[in-house]
Amino acid sequence: MIEWVKRQVTVLRAPSRYFSLGFLTIGGFIAGVIFWGGFNTVLEATNTETFCISCHEMRNNVFQELKTTIHYTNRSGVRATCPDCHVPHNWTDKIARKTQATKEVWGKIFGTIRTREKFLEKRLELAKHEWARLKTNNSLECRNCHDFEYMDFTRQGVRAEKAHSTQLARGEKTCIDCHKGIAHKLPNMAGVENF
Repeated sequence: MIEWVKRQVTVLRAPSRYFSLGFLTIGGFIAGVIFWGGFNTVLEATNTETFCISCHEMRNNVFQELKTTIHYTNRSGVRATCPDCHVPHNWTDKIARKTQATKEVWGKIFGTIRTREKFLEKRLELAKHEWARLKTNNSLECRNCHDFEYMDFTRQGVRAEKAHSTQLARGEKTCIDCHKGIAHKLPNMAGVENF
């Protein structure tokens, strides 16, 4: 076994018998560009509303609810899609979220929310996970569109103006603290405290 390892190290350290260093460098660069292009293509393809609602769990449940909100249809024509609210825009944050979301694939494979009844059973748990994530990242996805610096408090209702100009400005609260259920119906909150 030790001899085999030594041979492998020798092969890795020795110059190539068939290809020049320049060829290997250029070939490695081209392979890297192809890999990076493919990786980004897949990343962007999985970051679309079409991809999100391609499974019936999303299409038949939360997507139907989104269609009744101001985030879907409004007077300005600006529309939020699934990734706008559930995936950060910055590349490093996006990669972290995509990595975190891979565990959601297990739910799809094992059918944990396959039917409407199963979805409703797990709805509170799923919502708590999403609320906690948004609380932890200071509602990063909300702030991609709703920039605190550009809010015109004079055009807001009294309650909203007070909350935004004090609690939000001081960092005491974040968007999700007050805006749960803004794009999807709230789960059954009976017996739930501090959420």
